[in-house]
Amino acid sequence: MSKSLSALLVHLFTATGAVFAMLAMLAAAETKWSLMFLWLVVAFFVDGIDGPLARKYHVKHYAPQFDGVLLDLIIDYLTYVFIPAFALFQSGLMDGWTGWVAIIVITFASAMYFCDTRMKTKDNSFSGFPGCWNMVVLVVFALQPNFWVTLTLVTALSITMFLPLKFVHPVRTERWRKVTLPMALAWTFFAGWAAWVDFHPQSWAHWGLVITSVYLLFAGIAQQILPQHDAPIAD
Repeated sequence: MSKSLSALLVHLFTATGAVFAMLAMLAAAETKWSLMFLWLVVAFFVDGIDGPLARKYHVKHYAPQFDGVLLDLIIDYLTYVFIPAFALFQSGLMDGWTGWVAIIVITFASAMYFCDTRMKTKDNSFSGFPGCWNMVVLVVFALQPNFWVTLTLVTALSITMFLPLKFVHPVRTERWRKVTLPMALAWTFFAGWAAWVDFHPQSWAHWGLVITSVYLLFAGIAQQILPQHDAPIAD
């Protein structure tokens, strides 16, 4: 297989996320929330591995006719922002004016964040909350907190999108990656399991979601607080 074809196949693999987004939206339109989240989890998995594949096969060099970064952002906005916001509103978990506030804040703030050229830090982490509303809304579906709690969470995370707080990238942030990557994989597993059992309130997957979500949410901020000690230089 030629290098150009390999690079093109990576772009095509990334584009499958758009198909999964459509399947998730169709499920959401029929209020099949568990099925919707299962498709979003599949899209989340694709998004997690297409980046390493793109770097491995040098898509910018061997398939430059397609902008992989732009393609990824389009799909991410659908699967990370638009569909989860729709689900949060349409499900009734945030009723009345709180639902309207939530979807307006989520979609507007995320649109501005996704085009912010400062979103990445020098260590390939995210500067500000990276708009992973698919993860947030899935946990809300699983735990079903009071709508005031959800509104506070949505507001706080929207504000942190534009604050100099670091949020780790599970694959590209090297510091603590040996912990972060397994945590992200575990979150994906627990998310899929929670959706598979239709968010049953007694499911142990909920505890896994809480533990992994707390780590992924605060690991970057902890790295900012805890200084990184450089390895000693050998004589």
